[in-house]
Amino acid sequence: MWYDFLSKYEIRFQRQKAIDHFIADFYCHRAKLVIEIDGSQHFSEEGRRMDQFRTEILEGYDLKVIRFTNMQIDNNFRGVCEYIDLVVKRLTDV
Repeated sequence: MWYDFLSKYEIRFQRQKAIDHFIADFYCHRAKLVIEIDGSQHFSEEGRRMDQFRTEILEGYDLKVIRFTNMQIDNNFRGVCEYIDLVVKRLTDV
């Protein structure tokens, strides 16, 4: 995701951005957007609870959080990139 899309994206993204006591996978300050990539550990009941808690905290900073699974990225990389582009443009009025 980073090397093939976000590092070259027209609006700056950061990876591994510390926010509160979390590390966001990817963060765009201009769009106030956090992108999380979820591996298998996120699919347990405990993982889902922790993700929900984390999302609520991040949204408390007026951030939009979107999540993708590794499988979505592997099976539909272009679609994921198009969706991210759509969300960024909507949030930044570009």
